[in-house]
Amino acid sequence: MSDSASTTVAEKANPLLKPWETPHQTPPFDEIKPEHFLPAFERAFADHAAEIAAITHDPAQPDFANTITALERSGKLLSKVSAVFYDLVSAHSSPEILEIDKDVSLRMARHWNPILMNAVLFGRIALLHDNRASLKLTGEEQRLLERTYNRFRRAGAGLSEDAKQRMAEINERLAQLGTTFSHHLLGDEQSWFLELGEDDRAGLSDSFIAAAKAAAEERGMPGKAIVTLSRSSVEPFLQSSSRRDLREKVFRAFTARGDNGNDNDNNAVIGEILSLREEAAGIMGFPTYAAYRLEDSMAKTPEAVRGLLERVWKPARAKALADRDELQKLIAAEGGNFQLAPWDWRYYAEKLRQAKADFDDAAIKPYLTLETMIAAAFDCATRLFGVTFTERHDVPVWHPDVRVWEVKDANGAHKALFYGDYFARPSKRSGAWMTSLRDQQKLDFAIAPLIINVCNFAKGADGQPCLLSPDDARTLFHEFGHALHGMMSDVTYPSLSGTSVFTDFVELPSQLYEHWQERPEVLQRFATHYQTGEPLPEDLLKRFLAARKFNQSFATVEFVSSALIDLEFHTQPAAAAKDVAAFERAELEKIGMPAEIVLRHRPTQFGHIFSGDHYASGYYSYMWSEVMDADAFGAFEEAGDIFDPPTAKRLLDNIYASGGSVDPEAAYVAFRGREPEPDALLRRRGLLDVPEAA
Repeated sequence: MSDSASTTVAEKANPLLKPWETPHQTPPFDEIKPEHFLPAFERAFADHAAEIAAITHDPAQPDFANTITALERSGKLLSKVSAVFYDLVSAHSSPEILEIDKDVSLRMARHWNPILMNAVLFGRIALLHDNRASLKLTGEEQRLLERTYNRFRRAGAGLSEDAKQRMAEINERLAQLGTTFSHHLLGDEQSWFLELGEDDRAGLSDSFIAAAKAAAEERGMPGKAIVTLSRSSVEPFLQSSSRRDLREKVFRAFTARGDNGNDNDNNAVIGEILSLREEAAGIMGFPTYAAYRLEDSMAKTPEAVRGLLERVWKPARAKALADRDELQKLIAAEGGNFQLAPWDWRYYAEKLRQAKADFDDAAIKPYLTLETMIAAAFDCATRLFGVTFTERHDVPVWHPDVRVWEVKDANGAHKALFYGDYFARPSKRSGAWMTSLRDQQKLDFAIAPLIINVCNFAKGADGQPCLLSPDDARTLFHEFGHALHGMMSDVTYPSLSGTSVFTDFVELPSQLYEHWQERPEVLQRFATHYQTGEPLPEDLLKRFLAARKFNQSFATVEFVSSALIDLEFHTQPAAAAKDVAAFERAELEKIGMPAEIVLRHRPTQFGHIFSGDHYASGYYSYMWSEVMDADAFGAFEEAGDIFDPPTAKRLLDNIYASGGSVDPEAAYVAFRGREPEPDALLRRRGLLDVPEAA
């Protein structure tokens, strides 16, 4: 048999290369094996390269159809294979998958570099961009042309050949380093756990112990109970364990991820990433990497970002210092003769909240089951946008815990499939995120999206339901807000679909959706006790709502300090951060970081900015979006109905459905009728009129 014939046979047997005869053409995860990916990528790269060559060398005069639309139609197989692969890398990896990831990340960079730096192709795009006023384009077409032109320009398509060559080398190395960073972080998270003997469980709730047992079961340790380095395990342990020695042990392990001097150490990786980013920004003509990245954002400049962060930092720090003193008094009142430490803050803050607001998370968790909060998130979407959700059991998934729902629009027509992967496991990276297996588009015919939410909630043990903390419930709504952004998308072109928007706008739909989770109208209906079915008592609901702003200074300080560190990493010379730990200490000292609070993400575990470049110089985006989301929910409050139909329609049309087809500032004003009011954020966090600290 010839090589070509055997290749054809192999391709026919590869589920990634065959037509998917599954419900709604979903990936056949039950058939896909690690060895299928490299051959599929090779075929996808070759197909895409041929498509790009045909566009580049088209003898016809460039027009929107034969250049911009043709680019949008290209790379379908590559998108299809990549979506499946990266879902597994993040949500259900294996040693084989992670090894392939090292290879694919380099091949991906080598594939895209010559495309995005193709001078002839860029010439066609630039010609259309220069003559855009005479092309009679629709609004969405104008936006697509602008975004395509900027993408190629910012990738270096207009550079000299020598500069392009160096940019290609930088991009390839950065792709490798980002993959290495994330693999190191996962390695440290997988290798550590703390077994809890009977004497180690003081202060821990029954639901936490059940989750700790489930985590042990997941790791092949039946009958044991463990704390893992998943945030959903660490934070409730720090909040409730009365064993100060164990709190310190867990805290130090959690904050030392990627910083242990072992094979998973990320310090050298960070130094090289920063040097290469600095060099790339210089090649592109920018003074710093932050200036380069922020040019293509709502914020536009590092100065605008710093202005927002400092506006929030000052009152948050002042309030945190006052809260610290109050916690220290509580320690003294209990007879403690030690200074408050970072591993103590959550524990004593929870005690203070119980004393002041007569509320603790353990009281409300029995009413916040995963099942009821999913139902609440779905119901809010139904009442706002008319969509309905029906669980499907015939769609292949990548892990038995994954669930799938069919989403239909208000007329009963198929709209999307929604995958929910909610539980922590060793094969999944930490955190919570939304992604897609297929994006919505209407280029040739309507294509319905396949949208994923991934979380890391602690599974209940022994048949018990998964009980969520208020933070967990908020996370579920946050990620579902992203999911709605993907599912409700109604655009023509795939590059503008769903969450394909500026980084500092993408968090608006998700953070805005969080508001519904905490509304009495929602909690009174869906927060029911997992054992008795009784609704959340009115008194407990009032205490929960009153306690929401408690400890906001802590949350704000740990976030804003991380955003400021991100900005400093990418505005100062890379040489200044050669010693990452020293740089971290110096920057925290400069801003007056309270010693009792640490960064939400220390540099060696800051995957947002070092596992890739999506949030590099952009971690501030959550707060930039929060200015808008705090202001945006006010539209419903002013209407007197959190499901007000006219307001919901404006929200759908201008924010959730428009994707990247409209400039974000224009989209926001179209919804709200005006620009956002910045003080709404400080008011929401209880930080208005806080006296400045010394």
